[in-house]
Amino acid sequence: MNREEKAAFSTEFWRYLWSSILIALSGCLGNVVDGIIVGNLIGEDGVSAINLSKPVVQLMFTLSILVETGAGMLVGFALGKKDMVRLRYLYTQSMIGCFLIGLSFTMIGLFWSEGATALLCDNEHLFQPTLEYLRPMLWGGPAYLMMWAISTMVGVDGSPRLVSIAILIDNAVNLMLDVVFIKYFGWGIAGSSAATIVGHLVGIVLMFWHFHYKTNHLRFSFKHETPEWVNILSQGAPMAVASVCLTLLLFSANNVILSTAGRNGIFIFAVCMNLLQIYNLFLAGTCRTLQSLGAIQVGKGDDEAFHLVLRNSFGFISVSMAITCVLVWIFPQFVAELFGASTPEILKESNHALRVFALSFIPFCYIYAVMVVYKLYNCHKMAMFISFALSLTVIPVLWIIAKTAPDYLWYSYLIAYIIEILAIVALHKIGHLQFSLS
Repeated sequence: MNREEKAAFSTEFWRYLWSSILIALSGCLGNVVDGIIVGNLIGEDGVSAINLSKPVVQLMFTLSILVETGAGMLVGFALGKKDMVRLRYLYTQSMIGCFLIGLSFTMIGLFWSEGATALLCDNEHLFQPTLEYLRPMLWGGPAYLMMWAISTMVGVDGSPRLVSIAILIDNAVNLMLDVVFIKYFGWGIAGSSAATIVGHLVGIVLMFWHFHYKTNHLRFSFKHETPEWVNILSQGAPMAVASVCLTLLLFSANNVILSTAGRNGIFIFAVCMNLLQIYNLFLAGTCRTLQSLGAIQVGKGDDEAFHLVLRNSFGFISVSMAITCVLVWIFPQFVAELFGASTPEILKESNHALRVFALSFIPFCYIYAVMVVYKLYNCHKMAMFISFALSLTVIPVLWIIAKTAPDYLWYSYLIAYIIEILAIVALHKIGHLQFSLS
């Protein structure tokens, strides 16, 4: 690859990256804006209720990852080989699968929303707002899963700009309707989740309309020689397992922190989890680009271009995380006040917790990105190990510190991620895995 070809490929990388970051706004901005608006219009208990509901959102995201990430990688391979028959079949299977999974959440919302809320929250003050937020979210399950699925497919197919526009419109609708539903319609915290669903539906319609009437690539087709579900699930499994573990972590952490630090503690933790959304904005955009462009280069057998993708990905994620961390360390009180923190006690503890978590999320992002690299190198066992360890290591560390040294509760994530990095390095050397991130 000569200098001109490298420059052209780098331009293509950055085009994918920035579009992928805007795609990540679908989850990040919606959650953060919900928290800010709810914190200021409803109060601290509203922010806590959103955080208590997050394990359900994470579960939906997990099931979406299992289907659309696996199918997205395979679509990238098929695109690199110009196999349009397989590409369309994979697209069809992923969209149908996500819709049916989303429909199952709708059924839960219709017939078992109170039971689901009881699993998430046993605090009498927070039960009702959690139920009110959770119920519309469950009803809109298909919208959540279909939005993530269609955005992945359209991005891999080479139209990240369209996805960016759809995501921006999605979030603009969500932002406006948050205020309208909560303040003017009087729907309370339920209006926040309803606004997110409506925004997703608008984004889905925009992308479906374009790709089913304006292009020839992504079309529904059941024509293929062999079933692909095993391949789809196999490709998506490592990141889906990581997301399952994150769901368990959110559920466990909410319960441990609520029982150890009470209502103030769960509010502070909710603010910290919203900070994670900012990191995840850059992480998700980078990993989506790494998966899409990386899979295409693997399909082509172009090692030099693949290594260029790796260098650009890790360079960007390092700079973005460093800047975010510095800003949080300088302005922690501003972040806490955005979500409605007002009392001196909560502000003081929030400032401390936010600074600790700002450091903790840096190793988390590196670990997650390395997992994607192992997957692209077909090191499936190592990728699966990281998937399990990424979140499950935090649970015992969090529990031990809560029981033995509760004053250091906020350091649990940082300690757990350092342990995971040491374990990954040790296993990498033991296995003599031959790949480089440079």
